[in-house]
Amino acid sequence: MYSQGSIFRPEVIVMNPAEILKKLLLRPLLPPRKYPGPQQWTVHPERRQREITLWRDTNGEEVTKRLIEQRHLALRLPYGQSISSSSPTVSSSRTDKQEAGSSGKGFAIAMVLSLLLLLILLPHTVSKKHSINCTAVDDPLPIPHEFYQPGDLIVGGIVSQVFNFHNTPDFTLQPAQMLFNEPISVPKNYQHNLALAFAVKEINENPNLLPNITLGFHILNSYYVPRMTYKASLSLLSTQWKFVPNFKCDRKNKLVTIIGGLTTDISVNMAAIISLYRIPQITYGIFSPEHGDKMLFPHLYQMVPNEAYQYMGVVRLFQHFRWNWIGLGAIDDDDGDKFLTTMVPLLTENGICFDFTIRFPKVTYLQEAIDLLLEQRDIYTIQNKTRANVYFVYAVPAFVFALRMFLFIAPFVSLPPVHKVWILTCQWDFASFSFEKNWDIETFHGAISFTVHSNEPLGFQKFLQDVSPTWAKGDGFMKNFWEQAFSCSLKNSEVVGDSNKICSGNEKLKSIPMILFEMNMMGHSYNVYSAVHAVAHALHGIYISRSKHQRLPGENVQPRQIHHFLRSIMFNNSAGDTLCFHENGELKTGYDVTNWVTFKNGSFARIKVGRLDPWAPAGKELTLRDDQIVWHKTFTQGWPVSVCNDPCYPGFSRKRKEEEKFCCYDCDSCPEGMISDQMDMDACTKCPEDQYSNKHQNQCVHKVISFLSYKESLGIILALTAISFSLITALVLRIFMKHRATPIVKANNTSLTYILLISLLLCFLCSLLFIGQPVKMTCLLRQTTFGNVFSIALSSVLAKTITVVLAFMATKPGSRMRKWVGKKLANSIVLSCSFIQAAICTLWLSTSTPFEYRDMSSLRGEIILECNEGSAAMFYLVLGYMGFLAIVTFTMAFLARKLPDSFNEAKFITFSMLVFCSVWVTFVPTYLSTKGKSMVAVEIFSILASSAGLLGCIFFPKCYIIMLRPELNNREQIMRMKN
Repeated sequence: MYSQGSIFRPEVIVMNPAEILKKLLLRPLLPPRKYPGPQQWTVHPERRQREITLWRDTNGEEVTKRLIEQRHLALRLPYGQSISSSSPTVSSSRTDKQEAGSSGKGFAIAMVLSLLLLLILLPHTVSKKHSINCTAVDDPLPIPHEFYQPGDLIVGGIVSQVFNFHNTPDFTLQPAQMLFNEPISVPKNYQHNLALAFAVKEINENPNLLPNITLGFHILNSYYVPRMTYKASLSLLSTQWKFVPNFKCDRKNKLVTIIGGLTTDISVNMAAIISLYRIPQITYGIFSPEHGDKMLFPHLYQMVPNEAYQYMGVVRLFQHFRWNWIGLGAIDDDDGDKFLTTMVPLLTENGICFDFTIRFPKVTYLQEAIDLLLEQRDIYTIQNKTRANVYFVYAVPAFVFALRMFLFIAPFVSLPPVHKVWILTCQWDFASFSFEKNWDIETFHGAISFTVHSNEPLGFQKFLQDVSPTWAKGDGFMKNFWEQAFSCSLKNSEVVGDSNKICSGNEKLKSIPMILFEMNMMGHSYNVYSAVHAVAHALHGIYISRSKHQRLPGENVQPRQIHHFLRSIMFNNSAGDTLCFHENGELKTGYDVTNWVTFKNGSFARIKVGRLDPWAPAGKELTLRDDQIVWHKTFTQGWPVSVCNDPCYPGFSRKRKEEEKFCCYDCDSCPEGMISDQMDMDACTKCPEDQYSNKHQNQCVHKVISFLSYKESLGIILALTAISFSLITALVLRIFMKHRATPIVKANNTSLTYILLISLLLCFLCSLLFIGQPVKMTCLLRQTTFGNVFSIALSSVLAKTITVVLAFMATKPGSRMRKWVGKKLANSIVLSCSFIQAAICTLWLSTSTPFEYRDMSSLRGEIILECNEGSAAMFYLVLGYMGFLAIVTFTMAFLARKLPDSFNEAKFITFSMLVFCSVWVTFVPTYLSTKGKSMVAVEIFSILASSAGLLGCIFFPKCYIIMLRPELNNREQIMRMKN
């Protein structure tokens, strides 16, 4: 661009004198070292410090300076440099330095004087024009791979396309001669360059965007190594093709932004240099969360969301497919350590375990690659025997290369193929070296990766069709790309490999295998394309804000001014996507979930099967279309299963195995009343109170409401039985009332007989209170009513028995029992005995009132509607009192059974009390051992049986005589029977 001997005007960076003072005072006050002359200099790229010839002054004197490769460059003034208002000459005197080095005190005085001189002359110096021969300053170690297109404003780019494999050092050659020993291109990454060039072309042809301003670009290669990344960063900041750090003499090529890099390490290394100049840096590759502190990188913008979001998406993917037993893979370096340090706790927190970890060594020397990989044979054997069918790998280029090489050499050392599901991070793009194009990729069939979001800009396909070896001047990447992509040799260049084919120059990019180059715009290329447009819109905003009518020239734009507009842009690109940055400098975008389908001819297809949106609501970040996913051919039964052991099916819960990871477990069946309705539940869940577990313990079923109903057969039978006995009792009462004048009725105390029959009638009827759905009123009445009525019946029987005994005793001469015989005694016995039971029932109702109750737990599958007696003690006290009356009656009747009375009822009463006691003695254990309607039926049966016993034993013989043997029911016959 400049003719030989042209004069240029350098830019001198103006710094605050206080800042200069601070930098100088903070420097260690060490004596200046002796600088060797130019004749002693050799290129040694591995050294961190080297001395190079920078320029010759106007007098032709050679000057040497020291280049220090480090992240932060401080302003340093060479010793012996003079500053004056006239055209300065830069010189270095070895004698002066030696003298200064002889005395530390003299050196300190010289430093202070230099500082004062600088502070005095700096304002005058920066305003002067200097004449220095710019073209005479050559870069001693130029970067061979660069792509330059001039323009008013320059967009810088640092890409990673060419990689250098080194031979194992044998110490026969200088290390500097091996720096670019074997440059191997990654042809697919050349699309990043083309995307940047295409974006610049679009902007320059758009009259509505940056009118009268021409964008240019300057792309350099990083070679995936820090020292070359630093070198590329400094080269972009220096004069083109001239390497003078912190010094730029070319005003026509104004650098406004730098786009790069592909990996986190490259981006961080770039930022260490670029951030000092406040130039916007836009990364188009992944940026690790460990470096997400914007205080460290305030001028860095990310086209890819933070890597932490990707890890979260992978966890959601594992949870979606219920994969909890996986393998991990990472490169054996600091990046791999950071990956594992981040992922292992994250997986553990979400219930996911890893069976093993693959750590491939980083290949530095190509000859040693196979030996290093073969050392991993044991891991290869383990991963083929494991139950883990899913491998999640940190797919940085170094790991992918080592993995593919390992899979390539596996058949040659009798290792079986690997048929697993590969889950890969967004660094994976199937980018391959040219010598990998024939390697089998079938192993990755069905792989899933979180890829950088991509789209297809209009016109990009046509742009690629026009690319040829001569399509653009200044493209230093083209030769390596074209030769290695098409396996041929361009004219005037060495033959590539063993091929003798000469490139015609008419080859088409679409004929390159997909493993080496893709015609569709890839994710990282799309980020480069979008980054250029973002910068253009930010610049356009600057021009609009300065003047609505005047378009200022590009050289007036300062890079630091772009930040405000870059953070606030929002526009739609030609692909239809909306671009805007988050407040932390991240582009508001997400990841595509891509399914990789390979074919036998070595090609493959990308299928977008989902989307990861970090800005979506929690739990809804990942969306998948399961039906579109193609799995590896070995998985034919739905989606693959990757668990430590067979899953626990519904009805079982997981029980952790001792001394194993928590993902390995046994399966225990759920206990009664609990279920598990999903696979691999950690614990069974208890059914609600109104539900119960089914036979398989995998579902809760609503319980049936249970009570003794009139609609079921048992309730109908008991009800009919009670009514039948009631009618019989009423019939007996009717018979006795009709024949009340007969001797057999008169002889048995008519009033007690009526009381007994009426109480028995009520006993039969009160059993109906136990049938039907319990309500508050029935619960209050049924036990107390039965207790009182039956006590009256027993009291009547007891009164009859006592009356018989007293009547017999009264027949003896001079007996005092005569006065006791009569109705008063009988009525008194009935009233007193009944009153005691009534008092007990009153106490019961006043202290522990019975109430309706829903018994949820006694019977499986039933909700028992019953009456809770309130107090079991009072209930059994009522039964106990009736038992007491029965025992007393039985005793009296048993003693009076042989008394000489023609109508003596004692014998029948004895049998009736035996029936009563037998029934109620068996009632208690039976009542306690039954639940629900059966318990109610037992009590009804006991009431009916005991009442029927009394009715039958006492009244059946009398009814037999009255109805069937009336001839026996007269006084003569009674006297005959007595004689």
